[in-house]
Amino acid sequence: MSEKYIISIDQSTQGTKALLFDDNGVLLSRQDLPHRQIVNEKGWVSHDPEEIYRNTVQTVKNLVEAAGIDKRTVAGIGISNQRETSLVWEKATGKPVADAIVWQCARAADICLRVEKSGMAEWIRQKTGMHLSPYFPASKFAWLLENVEGAQDKAKRHELCFGTVDTWLIYKLTGGKSYRTDYSNASRTQLFDIFGLKWDTEICRTFGICPEDLAEVCDSDSCFGRTDFDGYFPQQIPIHGVLGDSHGALFGQGCLEMGMVKATYGTGSSIMMNIGNRPVLSTHGVVTSIAWGMGGQVNYVLEGNINYTGAVISWLKDEVGLIQSPGETEGLCIQADQDDSLYFVPAFTGLGAPYWNSYARGSLTGITRTTRKAEIVRAAVECIAYQIKDVVDAMSRDAKVPVNRLQVDGGPTRNAYLMQFQSDILQAEVQVPGSEEMSGIGAAYVTGLALHIYNKDVFCRIKRTGYCPEMTKERRDAKYDGWKKAVQGCML
Repeated sequence: MSEKYIISIDQSTQGTKALLFDDNGVLLSRQDLPHRQIVNEKGWVSHDPEEIYRNTVQTVKNLVEAAGIDKRTVAGIGISNQRETSLVWEKATGKPVADAIVWQCARAADICLRVEKSGMAEWIRQKTGMHLSPYFPASKFAWLLENVEGAQDKAKRHELCFGTVDTWLIYKLTGGKSYRTDYSNASRTQLFDIFGLKWDTEICRTFGICPEDLAEVCDSDSCFGRTDFDGYFPQQIPIHGVLGDSHGALFGQGCLEMGMVKATYGTGSSIMMNIGNRPVLSTHGVVTSIAWGMGGQVNYVLEGNINYTGAVISWLKDEVGLIQSPGETEGLCIQADQDDSLYFVPAFTGLGAPYWNSYARGSLTGITRTTRKAEIVRAAVECIAYQIKDVVDAMSRDAKVPVNRLQVDGGPTRNAYLMQFQSDILQAEVQVPGSEEMSGIGAAYVTGLALHIYNKDVFCRIKRTGYCPEMTKERRDAKYDGWKKAVQGCML
């Protein structure tokens, strides 16, 4: 058995993927399962943690069966995960106290307002690199403690575990033997001191959490434990790479040097700039996080998160019924009147970076008698590029580095109109990889490198398509000025 395989689990907002890679880092096969998006009448968004775990195990089984490989040839497991989605479960039983609060959900906004009124918001930003927001797990954990019956009493008795999805999966896959997270995920909780590289005691207590009850924080290429996937494999396989999905995409894109930037177009979007081994606190509305820890060395990023990008296309299809499939959007954008003044701001649950306004609401402005379906679809597609430009410009100012190239990934990158518009509005080259699975690829590469199955040449295997700016400066400036006015209007 000379061949060795890596399985990467990409647990995302919409579903769970299992990806199979050979010992050259080539993606061979994929299996995936969706999970329910639980949205109540208040707009709160939740996931069932047990469903996510069952799907994780099942996708791996489906992958191995479909590929027909010998189970004994699987050498390692990598995990990339939706990040700020927050879970609390019982240590003894592994049973969640409630459904997970999804990263998009702003139900904890009042908790953040309470903390802000106490005067701690800027102090928290100075420690964690992030603006106080219900986007992050700190307030989500607090909300669960304050609103789930019996949770606070259990917390006082140190009977609860708190974690993001990576920690939940590691805990469940190892039968409760491993309670760990990596630096990338820890840095996104708003409970972690990114300078001291530890859970911050005072911040934790502010949100009603004992830091001793949080997971052990490890390098992203550590061995997080071993699993046989509920007895499916004859051997215990090491989980040897864990990254938040956006960090996984940054790594998979090969953005290993200072100043390199990527944007992931998923349900929401994460834009990241690698800023090396020294953190820089933003003054322009983005946040500072940890890219990863590997080999005892921590790298940092500037990052901006957008709540709704790919989800805007899903909204057009599922809620509004303007399209039957995402593939229709490109043709409609081309058909639309290019001089139309329509703007769509997708502030369904507030605005993320660089605005950080939880109370903003969406708007469709500039409607005229000639506005048709095509113009509405085009405005929805273009809002993705505008939001990413907002964030890239903020990062460029913070890092004092011009951005001339953007590495992109995710489903919406199949839309050539969007990619060209992104290049035009940014006035930068946009590079699209041949594979959409960059988060999973990043987790697989971390695992393969840690196990010495891969070397750094593995990054050279990714083929790309490039887009270069074509729009005139006058047109670009006019269109972007209109976008900025539309955003300001939805925050009044």
